[in-house]
Amino acid sequence: MAEKSNLHPRNLHKDPYDFDQLISCVPELKHYVFVNAYQSVTINFSLPKAVKLLNKALLLHFYKVQYWDIPDSNLCPPIPGRADYIHYIADLLAESFGEVPEGSKIQGLDIGTGANLVYPLIAHRSYGWSMLGTDINEDSLRNAGQILDHNLDLLPAICLKKQPEADHIFKNIIEPEDRFAFSMCNPPFHDSEATALKGNLRKTKNLSKSKVRNPLLNFGGQQSELWCEGGELAFITKMIQESTLYSSQVLWFTSLVSKKDHLFKLTSLLKKVKTTEFKMVEMAQGQKISRMLAWTFVPKHNRSQWLHDNIR
Repeated sequence: MAEKSNLHPRNLHKDPYDFDQLISCVPELKHYVFVNAYQSVTINFSLPKAVKLLNKALLLHFYKVQYWDIPDSNLCPPIPGRADYIHYIADLLAESFGEVPEGSKIQGLDIGTGANLVYPLIAHRSYGWSMLGTDINEDSLRNAGQILDHNLDLLPAICLKKQPEADHIFKNIIEPEDRFAFSMCNPPFHDSEATALKGNLRKTKNLSKSKVRNPLLNFGGQQSELWCEGGELAFITKMIQESTLYSSQVLWFTSLVSKKDHLFKLTSLLKKVKTTEFKMVEMAQGQKISRMLAWTFVPKHNRSQWLHDNIR
């Protein structure tokens, strides 16, 4: 297998998986590992159980997460792609710091952290950042809390907070005294349950290369993880509009954008709300391309001072 050269240079997963190493971390994984037609050692990524075990092994081996588990009904995220988002945020902060900032003084906000808690886990283990994970789903937060309870060294660095109003993103979460170096979000992509099911079926078929009559719902995730009214465009639009109310409390707002066609409307809105700068960074994992959209209301010449004043 060739190096995954499209991943970020600091991504720990840019090289092929060492399955012997990973199986030593999670022995059960060996039942799902095989040699494919291209003579590559791999797993069947259309099987949720296989992906979950791979994630457990990756999180244990690379990030020292001793316990990680999610209910079958929740989204099982690809770890390499999640790590990429973290590293590109680090690059964004480095532009203001002069180097990639590390340590607990850097506080990040993860909108929609989900049951898997993957972004805070990787962010803290990679750079030592403190993270606040939020979600509207109480069951997801409960599971995320169980992950923390089994990894006691993470408790001082990662906090959880429920968003009580589904119509809001930053309201109820960011308190007057809060200062975040960044916010991040992997928004719900679909605009309805029907389109989510259709997309999930297509994804499963592509991965398994066979006819699938019943889509694996646990491969996709719960409602709040997969769809919302208006889909990704509506969610990020709301996020941009609401970010104007917290323009001095977050240095960089960011979000993933899956659909390229949404960028024109989103960047037009960013101009309209008078951001001082916005940028789009493409991220690729295999054939899948996503984008990090980032924006700030802090003028470039004031960002170092903002950091000095607000990162304690």
